[in-house]
Amino acid sequence: MKIAIVADWLTDFGGAERVILRLHNLFPDAGIFTSVLNEKNMENFSDAVIHTSFIQKLPKAKKKHQLYITLMPYAFEHFDLSEYDIVISSSHACAKGVITKPATMHVCYCHSPMRYVWDNCHEYIKQYSLPGIIKKLAEWPLHKLRLWDKLTADRVDYFIANSKNTQRRIKKYYKRDSEVIYPMVNTDRFEVSKKKDNYFIAIGRLIPYKRFDLIVKAFNELEIPIKIIGAGSELPKLKKMAKKNIEFLGRTTDERTAELLKRARALIFPQLEDFGIVPLEAMACGKPVIAFKGGGALETVVDGKTGIFFKEQTVESLKEAIGKFIKTEKEFDPTAIRKHAEKFSPSVFDQKIVNFIRSRWKEFNK
Repeated sequence: MKIAIVADWLTDFGGAERVILRLHNLFPDAGIFTSVLNEKNMENFSDAVIHTSFIQKLPKAKKKHQLYITLMPYAFEHFDLSEYDIVISSSHACAKGVITKPATMHVCYCHSPMRYVWDNCHEYIKQYSLPGIIKKLAEWPLHKLRLWDKLTADRVDYFIANSKNTQRRIKKYYKRDSEVIYPMVNTDRFEVSKKKDNYFIAIGRLIPYKRFDLIVKAFNELEIPIKIIGAGSELPKLKKMAKKNIEFLGRTTDERTAELLKRARALIFPQLEDFGIVPLEAMACGKPVIAFKGGGALETVVDGKTGIFFKEQTVESLKEAIGKFIKTEKEFDPTAIRKHAEKFSPSVFDQKIVNFIRSRWKEFNK
């Protein structure tokens, strides 16, 4: 069988990109189709055959693919996948919108229905620093994108959800059933260390919905050291806000990130994610996670055993959780925390994906 893998974009290496890389490792002969590729940030894909869309050649596309979100429906519909038997789209935006033949089975591994056109559409427009007239004009293309997104859900034969949270949202917005297969964390990359330094850590893209502003404001008041790994549009603003106890490290290598994680006191995770790989990477180092009580964190963090939840995305709620953690820090068992993370190993993910593809292929061809 000929298999194709379709990704929204490959510009920064995050959780969705790790899933794509795992799919590539599972199906190394599969061609990868994506709207934009930034080769500098995607060295892990150096052996892959990657096909990009016309957006690849547009100005600043590799660094600011968001500028072309309204063109992406056309980009994905333009890909010719007629020679493939199975198409696996990994989608949180437009990848699932590819057009396939009736004889081609299309499986979508859905990280999330597009948040910026569904449940978070109003919040996204408010959060981004844009002139009022631009925000008003943005409502119409988002409306059109919402209609297209709903339409293209019917092009998928089978949905996989990356969490129960995403499964509920697929049912609400697409009226489709799905099977949950959790993403994986490569626990072999991480280890528990007896040495611990006096800093907290936060990791992720520095964009509005990730809520790194809560971290900066809370740690400004607490005056406790924290290291922040990541880059993004919010970085200049966050740096201006931050006091000297907050250190911005930008992008780092996987090895450097693992080293910093294993020596940290705990990970701070203030965002609402559909799943979230970073908390599991921290737990693979035996580190507790101080997480917002919502989304995928509810399926990975065990309150009081592998971390502590805070109920509201406010500075006070986060500070309260950090204070609670400091009082109970010695009660967390690093070995038990790592053992919990091992439930999300790559081998478990691989087996479930392969079993899903095989069983649905038989069903599809009855």
